[in-house]
Amino acid sequence: MITKGQKINDRYEVKKLIGEGGMANVYLGYDTILERDVAIKVLRGDLADDEKFVRRFRREAQNASLLSHPNIVQIYDVGEDDGNFYIVMEYIKGQTLKQLIKKRGKLTVPETVDIVSQLTDGLAHAHDSYIIHRDIKPQNIMILEDGMVKITDFGIAMAINASDLTQTNSVMGSVHYLPPEQASGKGSTIKSDIYSLGIMMYEMLAGTMPFKGETAVEIAMKHLKNPMPSIRKENPSVPQSLENIILKATAKNTKNRYNNVREVYEDIKTCLDKSRKDEKRIVFKYSENEYSDENTQVVNNLKDEIKAKEEAKNKLKEEVAVKEIDESEYSDKKLNAFTKILIALVSVLVVALLTVFIIIPSLTISKDISVPDVSGLTKASAREKLEKAGLKINPMVKTDYTSEVEKGKISKTDPAAGAKVKKGATIVLYKSSGSDKVKIEDYTGQDVDKVQAKLELQGLSVIVETIKVENKDDYKGKEDTIVNQEPKEGELETGSLVKLYTPNMTETYPDFVGQPKSQAEEFCKEYKCVVVIEEQIDNNKAPGTIISQSRAKGADVVEGASITIVVSKLDEKKLVPLEDDTSSDSSSSSSSSEGTSN
Repeated sequence: MITKGQKINDRYEVKKLIGEGGMANVYLGYDTILERDVAIKVLRGDLADDEKFVRRFRREAQNASLLSHPNIVQIYDVGEDDGNFYIVMEYIKGQTLKQLIKKRGKLTVPETVDIVSQLTDGLAHAHDSYIIHRDIKPQNIMILEDGMVKITDFGIAMAINASDLTQTNSVMGSVHYLPPEQASGKGSTIKSDIYSLGIMMYEMLAGTMPFKGETAVEIAMKHLKNPMPSIRKENPSVPQSLENIILKATAKNTKNRYNNVREVYEDIKTCLDKSRKDEKRIVFKYSENEYSDENTQVVNNLKDEIKAKEEAKNKLKEEVAVKEIDESEYSDKKLNAFTKILIALVSVLVVALLTVFIIIPSLTISKDISVPDVSGLTKASAREKLEKAGLKINPMVKTDYTSEVEKGKISKTDPAAGAKVKKGATIVLYKSSGSDKVKIEDYTGQDVDKVQAKLELQGLSVIVETIKVENKDDYKGKEDTIVNQEPKEGELETGSLVKLYTPNMTETYPDFVGQPKSQAEEFCKEYKCVVVIEEQIDNNKAPGTIISQSRAKGADVVEGASITIVVSKLDEKKLVPLEDDTSSDSSSSSSSSEGTSN
């Protein structure tokens, strides 16, 4: 189990857990050599115990680490430390495309076009390096705050999907984006990524999936057989040119699909051009009925296996019924030795067939069992009780912040007690944190990431915000330093909220009013903003004095943004030249003097 403060490979210090999944846990880490934050993905569960998978994981992740593109999350390192297989990658602050769709409901046409343009650019780079992702879905797409798109999980997705599809859960989890050729067991090509991309485009514009079902197999069958629904019926704002891209990307017959991602990229760039406004709906050259019931081999499902076994039972019963001997036909005949031997052999054969095809399968087919209630037990006792019921236990025990169960005892399970599961299912245990209060102190001057990780591990909710400070120069290079907090000190119940404040290092506009315009010009030159000067007549102020400004004092300065200042100028029409006034007065005085003397 990875813990906060642990060093992986004597290099990557674990700060906190930032994501959990059935395949891997993701931690925020710190590269102590290159002095930068990184994301560390550590394999968990059965995958880490599968030597074949681990070898493939290392190879594919190392290949993916060679990719260098602004729209692909960079992989820095791959390795193993004390049995933990990890992959170190670029740390991205943002949200997944799936989270964005859930939050917004659906995206606009321009947003979708922009996101797909970036995705196709990144995928084209990967395909040029002969690397196929094989698991394109919104959960593997990161959206940064500035709109930049990043594709994640190249190495892991390739390693998983390179194995037999029936041996992993990856296909079942990604079945909504599953290309028909993968569902039928034909393997993946670069066109498989294009199909998944097309399904994702539909989801972005509709806010829902094109194919739905109660089981993964049902959804996979729809990918194989059902025609792609019209996105324009779901979202009338989508132009025909964009729907055509989705239809061509999701063509079931790969001959009708785009040949490569660069074709999608070139098509998406012009789909909103006026020249394509009256584009007709696409018509495929080749038949879309490529997959039939006879050659479709969808991912194995327990329900299908049971159905097949039931059919085998019925068929066997029919065969046995034909071979049964009606002894009444021989009641009047004397059985010879040969006939007796033949009957004995047939009887043995019938018993053997019944045992192999009916009795054994009926015993081996796993039945639903109820998850035992282990709340209040120790971890060891809970494990023993669950294993005795035929269940497996996830090695990672999660923390449950509750006071209802004694601290350190198991408080609940996932699936919950009483839930019906198959024999051999994996159960996650939750350990009670108890009712102990968390003591907080004054963290001013400490690193916010370390304090946040510490408090969250103790069961508190933490929010980090920025706050304006007077002496910004004192915090240059210390942007992650805590300058204030709420509450200050004391004891809090688990689950309580703590706010940590770091310095807002963004420069703000001063009050330019009354200053010469040179002050604003020098300020904007230093902070790379644009100053626009307008003039206004004001004879009461020296020319060039700033009268007003468009951005208020204290507003944040954004590089490249403009601020308009109004400066004073004199009204030249109302001015009388000083030299002419003096000359005129002198002449009048002279004339007056002369007249008096006479």
